[in-house]
Amino acid sequence: MSTFEERLRAFENKFAHDAEMQFKAVARRNKRLGLWAAELLGKTGEAAEAYAMEVIRADFEEAGHEDVFRKVAADLGTRATEAEIRARMEELLAEAKAELFEHG
Repeated sequence: MSTFEERLRAFENKFAHDAEMQFKAVARRNKRLGLWAAELLGKTGEAAEAYAMEVIRADFEEAGHEDVFRKVAADLGTRATEAEIRARMEELLAEAKAELFEHG
């Protein structure tokens, strides 16, 4: 295998790893966002977990994060502002990425 092919393979492996880590971070973020929203909605226990799963599933509607935002914003109504929800999404994504980085 040539040096170029080795570098290409290494680049492809890194790209795949980075994409997988991003997917895992977003999924963690969505679950935590769902649990946060569930708490604001007064849901606990199994109902909170079920709601968090709804938020995770909402992320598969379209590319990006707007599908998740729209679901949570619609469900929360006046319980949280757009700015609060978006800030929470950013905060939770940063936490999820940090955890994945620490634990591999």
